[in-house]
Amino acid sequence: MAERHTLVVTAGESDRRLDRFLAERFPHHSRSYLQKLIRDGHVTLAERTAKTGASLSAGDHVQVVFPPARASGIVPEAVPLSILHEDHEIIVVDKPAGMVVHPAAGAASGTLVHALMHHCKDLSGVGGVERPGIVHRLDKNTSGVIVVAKTDEAHRALTRQFQDRTVTKVYVALVWGHLSVDEGTVDLAIGRDTRSRVKISARTHRPREAVTQYKVLRRLPASAAVPSFTWLEARPRTGRTHQIRVHLKSLGHPVVGDTVYGGVTPGKIANPGWTVALKAFTRLALHAHRIAFVHPSTGLPVSFESPVPPDIRDLIEAIER
Repeated sequence: MAERHTLVVTAGESDRRLDRFLAERFPHHSRSYLQKLIRDGHVTLAERTAKTGASLSAGDHVQVVFPPARASGIVPEAVPLSILHEDHEIIVVDKPAGMVVHPAAGAASGTLVHALMHHCKDLSGVGGVERPGIVHRLDKNTSGVIVVAKTDEAHRALTRQFQDRTVTKVYVALVWGHLSVDEGTVDLAIGRDTRSRVKISARTHRPREAVTQYKVLRRLPASAAVPSFTWLEARPRTGRTHQIRVHLKSLGHPVVGDTVYGGVTPGKIANPGWTVALKAFTRLALHAHRIAFVHPSTGLPVSFESPVPPDIRDLIEAIER
């Protein structure tokens, strides 16, 4: 069954391109998927078929129709999965670092979606043929818990919860340096960086609200040979791309292993053994530890946890020794 939405453009959204406007209103759908909806005639502006680059004005009415799901053309692959929970509506997976969530440029196989297609046979198609069942994402080199919808109804229910910001997400991270306060909040709007398309930052033409709460779990001991690190908890209140990584970088404490936002600086370490150890740590020291939401069919609150992976635990133990 088709899903229909009628949206009214606000004063703050005037002069937006239509595709950008839809991407902001439906953040859990990809820009390419929304652009295809427009091209296929599923979006109207003032009751007329719209174009992707149409400019909006305050008060404009935009009608969006998400067509019924269709079969995915992805070839299932027998990639091993660590399943934390599964029922007829959802599947909760402990994603390893190094696994891409869905097919994209440079990741045509071996993704979480390929593995899920082999395991489930019946994923929701609401997210588009390349993202069946996907309602949120984790970066390739971030590990941890991720929930996937198995039915269209579950997909819509979970997407609404993410859009309403009622889903609780708890991450843990190892960052460089000792934070000066035990807890705090980063409220910093971010978007695609004006100078680098691979980065997200506050230096952007399209800033979007982004809020992350953090709390120090413990400060790891430091010495002349071993630099200081902090093990902390991060709770994103919004779901922007690279949000936690960018916000921690803004505090001056990037995530260990983050080559994009400055999380690897082995040259600053006096002890050559630590230089080797940190160069060998080729992933982000960032882990999606827990997720909590309302189950789409029972209406009851549920929570799922993924233990901290052995490679991060081993690094922390080595530092503390």
